[in-house]
Amino acid sequence: MAEALVIIPTYNEKENVENMIRKVFSLPAEFDLLIVDDGSPDGTATIVKSLMTEYPDRLFIEERKGKLGLGTAYIHGFKWGLKRAYEFFFEMDCDFSHNPDDLVRLYIAAKDGGADVAIGSRYVRGGRVENWPWGRILMSYFASVYVRLVLWMNIKDTTAGFKCYKRAVLENIALDDVRFIGYAFQIEMKYRAWRKKYQLIEVPITFTDRIAGSSKMSSGIFKEAFIGVVQMRFSL
Repeated sequence: MAEALVIIPTYNEKENVENMIRKVFSLPAEFDLLIVDDGSPDGTATIVKSLMTEYPDRLFIEERKGKLGLGTAYIHGFKWGLKRAYEFFFEMDCDFSHNPDDLVRLYIAAKDGGADVAIGSRYVRGGRVENWPWGRILMSYFASVYVRLVLWMNIKDTTAGFKCYKRAVLENIALDDVRFIGYAFQIEMKYRAWRKKYQLIEVPITFTDRIAGSSKMSSGIFKEAFIGVVQMRFSL
């Protein structure tokens, strides 16, 4: 068993999931991989299970019934991993918007670089976004500005979803109390870690918009994040 666990939630990712699995297992650092699939009707889970004999004791799947939300998928994965001996836990998308090669850089930042939470950041020096329209880039950037203003948290990419946590961080965050399930989940997890005085370090990455499959973004997710930030400020 590796000391590092990559958790990837999936819903209808048949175009990406096999390539992503093979890429993660080709990296120079050793990672185990947990797919948390929310009942994908396109057969994503079947593809994962067909590969498990090729990667025994390294590739795992947890299947849930229905589309239950990104945040709950990660919480499910965290709890699964905490029952085992993993020391580092990664959040990552399946659509290659997060470059799997950057897993190694986040791992080094947490293992040797002093980060309790290593954040793959688009908005620090050296980070960037590719293949997004300018309108979406500006909306994402100013969403992070808004979060910093409300929460006073000095993180440039507050909505980033590519992260590595040390085990102790997840053990000391009350996972059952995490309330949000969309983009606000990503903000809330950072805020809870920051409030507990953990060291959050941003690692520059290039974020690339998905090529295959369809985006899971919706107006409801943005609304949850906008309102949720204010709720966090006065309730956490």
